[in-house]
Amino acid sequence: MTPFDLHIARWTLVPDGAPIHTHSSDLLPVRYRDTPAMLKIPREPEERYGAAMMRWWDGDGAARVLAWDDDALLIERACGPRSLKQMARHGDDDEATRILCTTAARLHAPRATPSPPNLLGLQPWFAELAPYANSHGGPFALAWDNACALLAEPREVVPLHGDLHHENVLDAGERGWIAIDPKRLIGERGFDFACLFTDPDEATALVPGRLARRADLVAQTAGLERRRLLQWIVAFTGLSAAWYLMDGESPDKEIAVIELANAELLRG
Repeated sequence: MTPFDLHIARWTLVPDGAPIHTHSSDLLPVRYRDTPAMLKIPREPEERYGAAMMRWWDGDGAARVLAWDDDALLIERACGPRSLKQMARHGDDDEATRILCTTAARLHAPRATPSPPNLLGLQPWFAELAPYANSHGGPFALAWDNACALLAEPREVVPLHGDLHHENVLDAGERGWIAIDPKRLIGERGFDFACLFTDPDEATALVPGRLARRADLVAQTAGLERRRLLQWIVAFTGLSAAWYLMDGESPDKEIAVIELANAELLRG
């Protein structure tokens, strides 16, 4: 018995590839009514809330939801050949950054229907950073200070993706670029751009001058104040560094990004 068997039978699916197991979900490429699809079985409660966001976006900027229940999600499978990760690694980082911004704009656009209930504000999301700011100081304290300043006076509050990086925006061919794997967040839209600055990997993100170049592009393309964007980068990357420490992993890449973004802030 696999995690997928119940929903393969329930939705009359045909397996179409090897299963994928992440830290939070089990996934299986399938065909649904002869359409390529992906069956996702979340193993963590938070992952289940993303399905509500996907349904609300209704395929506009995100993968279409083909079927769902309390335990599983079936979405369209992006089969296009292009990869934002590979673009960023191989000389087309500017275009990858613009695509992420364009996708974010579609996700942030007003909808005719009310946003899903039970979305989390950014204040509790950042609460996990505070103990590390107190115990470790340095970049963690800097990140916490910026987070507090931003959260005290939020701007342009919208439902957020929450994890909009190079591997969560996929090429869907004629459908264009579509997002997957959202969180259940609501807050200032500038937050959604912060996580792309550490991706797709350390070697790419830390190329000299790249963070500043990306900040210029994102601010221009997304219509954001560059200084406030840099503050979001510092704040969110500090939170990400805290998560790495919680998992017993090194936050060296995140610390380096915090330092680069703060240097840009100090330059004015």
